Amino acid sequence: MNNEFHIETDHVNTLVSLKRCHYLRNIKQLGLFMLFGFALASVNAEEITEPPNKTIQASTKSEESLMWLTIGQRQFAVTLADTEAAREFESMLPLCLDMDDLNRNEKHANLPKALPTETIEPKTIKKGDLMLWGSRTLVVFYKKFDTSYSYTRLGHIEDAADLPKELGSKNVLVKFSKQ
Repeated sequence: MNNEFHIETDHVNTLVSLKRCHYLRNIKQLGLFMLFGFALASVNAEEITEPPNKTIQASTKSEESLMWLTIGQRQFAVTLADTEAAREFESMLPLCLDMDDLNRNEKHANLPKALPTETIEPKTIKKGDLMLWGSRTLVVFYKKFDTSYSYTRLGHIEDAADLPKELGSKNVLVKFSKQ
């Protein structure tokens, strides 16, 4: 059974479909987070060694660098690179793209607008790399291989072991969204 939630974040409405097991897992994680928060609240202020502002800034940066890639009902966390192109890509979210398969190792689609480029020659592509080829072609790599092409790094898909199975070898609709 699927549950749908509407989440409003930074004035962007994002529709996120979750399986019941994902929902329960998130509830457990929220409970653990709250328990951890209560434990921290009981610590005396004198025992805190770092100023609170420093902790808040680090937490905010971590949150800003995450997004989600959804294929069907399966979600993958994506850590964005600290590049101008990645920030511009994030500003386009939410975004649904019909991605074509190429060489049985990647999915690609054209973006609505060009992004700034900072090309690198990675030599080896890793499973889960999220790259920009040229200035408009978004590429999701689902297999590791050597390459001589140049790309702009956008980020990396975490826990990408199931990515080949979820993407398959045909065209697929992929949703990109903020947290």
